Amino acid sequence: MSDRNKSNEITITRIYDAPVQAVWDAWTDPEQVAQWWGPRGFTLTTQSKDLRPGGSWVYTMHGPDGVDYPNKTLYLEVEKYSKLVYDHGASDDRPPMFRVTVLFSERKGKTKMEMSMTLPTPEAAEETRKFIKKAGGDSTWDRLAEYLDKESSGKEKFVINRTFDAPLELMFDMWTDPKHFSQWLPPTGFRMEFIRSGIKPGGSSFYFMTDDRKVKMYGRLEYLRIDRPDHIVYTQQFCDENEKVARHPMAPTWPETMLTNVEFVEEGPERTRVTVTWEPYGKVTPEELETFIKSKSGMTQGWTGSFDKLDAHLSKS
Repeated sequence: MSDRNKSNEITITRIYDAPVQAVWDAWTDPEQVAQWWGPRGFTLTTQSKDLRPGGSWVYTMHGPDGVDYPNKTLYLEVEKYSKLVYDHGASDDRPPMFRVTVLFSERKGKTKMEMSMTLPTPEAAEETRKFIKKAGGDSTWDRLAEYLDKESSGKEKFVINRTFDAPLELMFDMWTDPKHFSQWLPPTGFRMEFIRSGIKPGGSSFYFMTDDRKVKMYGRLEYLRIDRPDHIVYTQQFCDENEKVARHPMAPTWPETMLTNVEFVEEGPERTRVTVTWEPYGKVTPEELETFIKSKSGMTQGWTGSFDKLDAHLSKS
């Protein structure tokens, strides 16, 4: 267990491509917070919200399985556009689960959100980490990124973050060295091989994936931007064996072309946060866009599976 996991604090840091006021309003306006709060598949109903020291936010989370989760947040500090401190998880018959501090600061037109959750003991923090992972709670902050982006650009995007215990340069290699990339990207039960590898600005790669039984899929990646060690942008299309553009073999209304934007941020000498932003690219039909929107929970599962494999691969590297 790392020193981080021995702490009674859980910390989350995100950079959002939106001004501080927009991020603050998304957090504090009940109509806006209902658009993104909670893991994917959850919805929210606010019963009351009194945003001031001594005030409270009473709300219910509705799980995708129909289970309701009543919550009561007690505000301790409210500094507009800069700071929130509150006790989370209380109800009329139970004390708060932990204290949350959220700091909002401007970073060249973007917003840095620094969040810490303080629990009574390191053991309680570790149990909460496990619960958050199992419930997909980290997707809350990805949903916030998607909401903010849609409000500013009008585009539908999918965002997922993951922090890895690996240095920045090594994480960049995991995405740009074919022998690494092919080991962790495929879905569970599949393997990936590069037929042609051109991972460079303006280059392209052609690959196939197979489960060694019935399924064999071909695809092409075209690299629009590679800025070592912090940024990669590429498009992705399904193809046939002759590299002719084709449709997803199991989802015929999936968008023909996807744009993948990968950003790497150093969180410490041996820790790197990876942010993947995925969106339909080029000409997109309403049916394709609807398929993309409805598939976000599946995308979360797919990328999470790949990231789990990347964690395992890093442990062997």
